Amino acid sequence: MISQQHKWGMRNPWFLGILGLILLVFAVNGVFVWLSTHRPSTLVDLEYKTHDRKSNAAAVNELAARQALAWQTTIRMPTALTTGEPASFEIHVADRAGQPVREGILTVEAYRPSDASRDFSVPFREIASGTYQGTLTFPLKGYWELHLRLERGNNLFTVATDRFLVAAAP
Repeated sequence: MISQQHKWGMRNPWFLGILGLILLVFAVNGVFVWLSTHRPSTLVDLEYKTHDRKSNAAAVNELAARQALAWQTTIRMPTALTTGEPASFEIHVADRAGQPVREGILTVEAYRPSDASRDFSVPFREIASGTYQGTLTFPLKGYWELHLRLERGNNLFTVATDRFLVAAAP
């Protein structure tokens, strides 16, 4: 029993253990605070608010041009995609009346949301009237998007696909 006359209570192993645990938590938190202030994370773009931002007028003009063209795209892609294996993609582009958009220059950019350094672009060739074909080989597993850019004369049409999953090679 510990009383006021016995001064050895500060040497109790339970007290020292709890005190040591509290000091350890403070030390770890101090290291985390120091690391966060001296080594900023590279996961967040420092210019995320202004990076790739267009002015309101440019965004409205681009949207109006896209709506004026009213081109429709249909993408045929493999059902299962794996890393390191070439996959053939076929993209059909039609205008507002359903007629094929011929003699355009189609560039497809494979966009990886989690690692911009692995993005790549591939020019597709026209194999039939309004049908473009190309082969993409994805270097990493995970989610990817395709950004299509079709130029024909003075017309520029851009569209992005939904995210899709690329599996790891067996």
